[in-house]
Amino acid sequence: MPSTKHEVPLELIRNRPALAPELLQAVSGIKPPEYEQISLGSETLTDCKPTEYRCDSTVLLGDPEKPDLAIVVETQLDQKERKRYTWPVYLATLRARQECPVTLLVLCPDEKTAAWCREPIETGHHGWVLRPWVLELTEVPAVTDLDQARSLPELAILSTVAHADGPDQKAVLTAFAEALQVTDRDKGELYHDYVLSQLSGAARRCLEEILQADTYEWESDFALKHIAEGEARGVVKGEARGEAKLLLTVLKTRGFTIDDDLRERITSCQDHEQLHTWARRATEGEPLDRIFT
Repeated sequence: MPSTKHEVPLELIRNRPALAPELLQAVSGIKPPEYEQISLGSETLTDCKPTEYRCDSTVLLGDPEKPDLAIVVETQLDQKERKRYTWPVYLATLRARQECPVTLLVLCPDEKTAAWCREPIETGHHGWVLRPWVLELTEVPAVTDLDQARSLPELAILSTVAHADGPDQKAVLTAFAEALQVTDRDKGELYHDYVLSQLSGAARRCLEEILQADTYEWESDFALKHIAEGEARGVVKGEARGEAKLLLTVLKTRGFTIDDDLRERITSCQDHEQLHTWARRATEGEPLDRIFT
């Protein structure tokens, strides 16, 4: 079963096909042809019975019946030698079906996989060499402008995963929060969970602060739901932090030495009853080993 890490970038393109030519231009520097229409094509590429090849996604620029360009989009999480044989088939089959130029865009999460995907594929025929366009996640343009985040929410999602720990962390995460404003509940849940699963602890904390801030008037049902949940979590965490701080003060007053492990045990505890029990034992004069039994 495909993983979330594999599927969500493809879902972003399915939800907004124009993301594919934008990413293609970002990695290749080649401006796609002008188009009035853009649509998803079939992901099934059959050349003859019974062989069936299935790519991750296809995007057609222009009239679906006679497109100006077809893009095969693949998400590649690791090295699979079989792809070096199927990718040329994808392009040849799609080209024959649509009778238009075709190109391959491969999305990769890391430098090692991207380098492998960029290696030229020799088909054996003179001059017929496939050189995939490969976009490593860090090459996705950083979205920090709020208007851009609202107009291109899917690009903002990829930007967040790529740049959440970069120098523009707060601006990137704020743009992500803004992108959630214009997404419906189902997409918002998917995007939010995907981004959260990829964020570091520091980035998560920064995002939580942004979502708790009163600088925005949140609009979407999804955003309001998560703000409310975040506020509830914030109250609970705030109470726990207060109890932990009080317990540390009592222990210090009694002259106990608090090593790093004990401090971490106390400050990371979110169980109010447990913290209260420790504090009660500390104020009743129990020895240190009895307080934390």
